[in-house]
Amino acid sequence: MKVAFQGEAGAYSEQALLGHFGGVETFPCESFEAVFEAVNSGVCQTAMIPIENSLAGSIHQNYDLLLRNDLKIVGEYFLRVRHCLIVAPGVDKRDLRKALSHPQALGQCASYLRSHGIQAEQGYDTAGSVKLLKESGARDTAAIASRRAAELYGMQVLEEGIEDDPENYTRFLAIQREPKPFLGEAKTSIVFTLKNVPGALFKAMSVFALRDLDLTKIESRPLQGSPWEYLFYIDFIGSIQEEPVRRALDHLGEYAVMLRVLGSYPRFKG
Repeated sequence: MKVAFQGEAGAYSEQALLGHFGGVETFPCESFEAVFEAVNSGVCQTAMIPIENSLAGSIHQNYDLLLRNDLKIVGEYFLRVRHCLIVAPGVDKRDLRKALSHPQALGQCASYLRSHGIQAEQGYDTAGSVKLLKESGARDTAAIASRRAAELYGMQVLEEGIEDDPENYTRFLAIQREPKPFLGEAKTSIVFTLKNVPGALFKAMSVFALRDLDLTKIESRPLQGSPWEYLFYIDFIGSIQEEPVRRALDHLGEYAVMLRVLGSYPRFKG
């Protein structure tokens, strides 16, 4: 099986997909749009995308891409993110003037960088920053990325776990063109819009409360072309194969202008 991800080899997305799928062929893509296209075109059977981080919040671009593409969520994976300070072999920390990485990684290590007098410099990808550092041969620059990225590019880890908050997790979603059967506890993701009338969101949420369905996430996004109207993305425990869930969705359909199930999939247990 070939699985698409955004970034260079050694990216956290690749680490997550290997943790989720095991020994599969990985397919790096420059952008999230390219990841979705790889699955839509059949180049890859599935893909792994980040959807939210415990510190930085949601990846809004991928919520929008889930809506624009007819792909199904078939799994989730939680990755503990451990950032490493990576340099060329033989470089000493005292020689460092700047660190290159994805803006989110730099933000998650901001206090560490300030305390060591290292200037942050933005790159397009964590693993890609390691690749660029290797190609440049710079001795006053570090990259912030995973240990695996350092190993893949033959670089040295000066320090591991430099993130400011150790409770740093990213949730990833596996997506493909068709759903697949599974056993065990499920999670379901949906997106819907409502009429802009008083009590609309309260009524929408009540369909889950009435059936004791546990909501694990609610995210709102602007509805393009309709100022001050919103899309609501919701995750909850349960499968569309279960009667309470089907009844809840039927009930929600009475209030929703648009309702789409993005997928029912195994809940990650870690």
